[in-house]
Amino acid sequence: MVILNYRKIVDYIEEIPKFTSKNPLDHTKDLLKRLGDPQNQMQVIHVAGTNGKGSVCAYLDSMLRAGGYKVGLFTSPHLVKINERFKINGEMISDEQFVKAFEEVQTIIRQAQEDGLDHPSYFETLFLMGMVVFKEADVDYVVLETGLGGRLDATNTVDRPLACIITSISLDHVEYLGDTIGKIAGEKAGIIKPQVPVIYDGHQPEASEVIEKRAKELGSPAFSLTEDMYEMQRNTREGIDFSFHCKYYNTVQLSIPYIAPYQMMNASLAFFTMEQLRDVHKIPVEKLIEGLKNTHWEGRMETILPDVIVDGAHNADGVARFVETACHFGKEHPITLLFSAVADKEYEKMIRTVSEKIRPRAVVATEVGGSRVVPATELAQFFKEDGCEQVIAEANVGEAFEKALSLKGDGMLFCVGSLYLVGEIKEYLQKNPKA
Repeated sequence: MVILNYRKIVDYIEEIPKFTSKNPLDHTKDLLKRLGDPQNQMQVIHVAGTNGKGSVCAYLDSMLRAGGYKVGLFTSPHLVKINERFKINGEMISDEQFVKAFEEVQTIIRQAQEDGLDHPSYFETLFLMGMVVFKEADVDYVVLETGLGGRLDATNTVDRPLACIITSISLDHVEYLGDTIGKIAGEKAGIIKPQVPVIYDGHQPEASEVIEKRAKELGSPAFSLTEDMYEMQRNTREGIDFSFHCKYYNTVQLSIPYIAPYQMMNASLAFFTMEQLRDVHKIPVEKLIEGLKNTHWEGRMETILPDVIVDGAHNADGVARFVETACHFGKEHPITLLFSAVADKEYEKMIRTVSEKIRPRAVVATEVGGSRVVPATELAQFFKEDGCEQVIAEANVGEAFEKALSLKGDGMLFCVGSLYLVGEIKEYLQKNPKA
């Protein structure tokens, strides 16, 4: 019965965008009040940004769990199954928990609709479910990732988080957030709360100026992560070792199980946050180090098979960071690329950047994204026009993945361009596991 209900509920949630739209924050606050304001009964760390926010959330979650706490993690999007958006102590919730949370939320939605309120949006519904799930599980901490933006995001109904984190900011979703770094930073800085510490990526001057100004207006202590605070020691196929310099812990040696240099910044931002909150969590530094080392975050420069990496980079900044990693390993290992992108991304520029910087030995183009699909043949043609010699178009993701594996040889295979691609590859491997 639960399985049947679960499938019907997932289908219902997936249909929500067709009959509602994003609502003002007061609408979400009203629904939360009807649920008993669960968001006010949790210790929340709130994370916004363009790139890296999911990774930062994963590092925080892992460090808190290493310290012995029970942790709820709310992130988006999911790769294979919608339950992935809600994790408790590193495990996605069960179908039974999903059904129970939905039924509780759906009850108050019906009540609200009877009172003349609109149905919450897709993301708002999932956020409400997350708050119910974590309250029911009686977690010690919630690590909360914003959806789109920050200021108007449903997660911004949390009035008193322990800390607000803003990761790197770049031009993405400009139709919703603004067409300059400053405007987008303003939307992300909308999560800052009065007197609540904000820890942010200080590499982008234009964004930093906006964040610092907003923090000052609200009397919020602001802590900027700068490049001189961390230094790479070693980067291998197994991960990165680096040193981190901070005021309280001085210099500590950290390790992360990821090969992308930009993950040093994400890990440092998370570690820096834990330093600022040390009097709250009281976790020994050795446990924080252990937590970072054991972090697992799917789909972001994740090694899924020996020398096979999947990455959800899907905007200009993300692709630039991917290229940085691929170029590092391409000095010693031939690179094969499995690529796909969706229609609302600047995939021509992405392909040009990848082709010029990496010069992959072989490229397999494939198709993802449903209604936003770009034909594999079209993607392949752009690669050919940009100078790639061995290019294959294969619409079916499973067959494209197998072809790319066969072309990899003794080199490395990177699968990149969309989180949809990552999700489909993971689903394919679940059904067709490799020895």
